[in-house]
Amino acid sequence: MTDVKRTVTYKRIDPTADCGIQVSGRDLKQLFENAGLALFDLIADNTQVESCLEYSVHVSGADWADLMVNWLRELLYFWSGKELLINEIEVTEIFEYQLTARIRADDYDSNRHRLNHEIKAVTYHRIQVTNPPTGWEVIVIFDV
Repeated sequence: MTDVKRTVTYKRIDPTADCGIQVSGRDLKQLFENAGLALFDLIADNTQVESCLEYSVHVSGADWADLMVNWLRELLYFWSGKELLINEIEVTEIFEYQLTARIRADDYDSNRHRLNHEIKAVTYHRIQVTNPPTGWEVIVIFDV
């Protein structure tokens, strides 16, 4: 090996490889339901998605923001890991940083379903769960 110092030339690129949503709900239950439905609205046109399969989901987190990220990651797994499209969500129980929900989904069928966006991941970037006087709000950024 020589002692020649090598100069590496590179240019940093900041791609716009993400998209964000701002969701609201009158309470935490509705906020988490709406965020999950918004995620799947980004993924596919839900007009042809049927509610033929039902699952129970339990998620926890360190705080509301962490719970939201974990919740959306769990839901995203139904798409990326199982090729299921969710079109109904009912949060049945929510308390300090834990939730249980019932979701209804449909197996993806390329003949019936039209995909909108590929969502690769739910990020912690700019995650914000707030409780203004009008209810609850969340800002979530997805890696696309």
